[in-house]
Amino acid sequence: MQLKHLKTLLTPQEGAAKVTCLTWAPNNTKFAVCTVDRVVLLYDEQGERRDKFSTKPLDSKYGKQSYVVNDMAFSPDSTKIAIGQSDNIIFVYRIGEDWGDKKAICNKFVQTSAVTCLLWPAEHAIVYGLVDGKVRLANTQTNKSSTIYGTESCVVSLASNVSGKGILSGHADGTVVRYFFDDEGSGDSQGKLFMHPCPPYALAWGANGIMVGGCDKKVVAYSREGHVLQTFDYTRDRTEREFTVAATSPGGQSVVFGSYDRLRVFNWAPRRSVWDEAKPKEILNLYTITSLAWKKDGSRLCAGTLCGGVELFDCCLRRAIYKNNS
Repeated sequence: MQLKHLKTLLTPQEGAAKVTCLTWAPNNTKFAVCTVDRVVLLYDEQGERRDKFSTKPLDSKYGKQSYVVNDMAFSPDSTKIAIGQSDNIIFVYRIGEDWGDKKAICNKFVQTSAVTCLLWPAEHAIVYGLVDGKVRLANTQTNKSSTIYGTESCVVSLASNVSGKGILSGHADGTVVRYFFDDEGSGDSQGKLFMHPCPPYALAWGANGIMVGGCDKKVVAYSREGHVLQTFDYTRDRTEREFTVAATSPGGQSVVFGSYDRLRVFNWAPRRSVWDEAKPKEILNLYTITSLAWKKDGSRLCAGTLCGGVELFDCCLRRAIYKNNS
């Protein structure tokens, strides 16, 4: 799989204006971007902006500058968006099925510390990580939240497996923990899986293993049981910076890592049972990539940057040439 730039959805600004998070709706018809000014922009699948709404603080007395949106996710039915905020709350907005439908808060979950990342893998279940190291579950049906497991270290990343029935959490001390709602007969272990040498900000769970990147300029591929299989080392590449974010293709066969001015693509080679690095996508003046989101049909990838830009890429599979006909 290779990446081809299609269009710029949001023009970058002069200076830092971080795109904090991006998410595609599971039905492929909507794409959401959250900007530094805490506004959620909604695009259609062609990349045209169709709608927007403002988020709100935990309490209006603290003012609109009192928080940032750290992560967001669409509900499995694509009609709601969960917003995880630094002021210790998750708001769930009903955005409706049509453009321009009234946006209304339908759930709120107040927490004991800042929400750092979240996933919405199953119908009523939002999984999220907190600064205090807990990984929790918010049930949108009962409006209650509960702790799945606690650690002593801030949650810096969350990733689910292809089916959404297993989750990985990455922590500031390098720990990666695995939890299954259902292990689907795999027999894979739960609990602390491995210790990465640096905080695993870029965490991806592919169909054939786990890939992690961070501030040490390395991408490491781990087996299902947490053993190191491959290391892609870029410490001698002076143009490479830290890996800030990762995304897995919906089928789990490709993983993309974002760093500075660059997207690195890794594809699973089933015959040799290894990850192969494709030609990296280099874009001058893109600056640091802060968020990535893969369309659920696998055809598009979006990247958000530190300077407020959002770029749309086509994910082209290699087309075989047969007797000079592609």
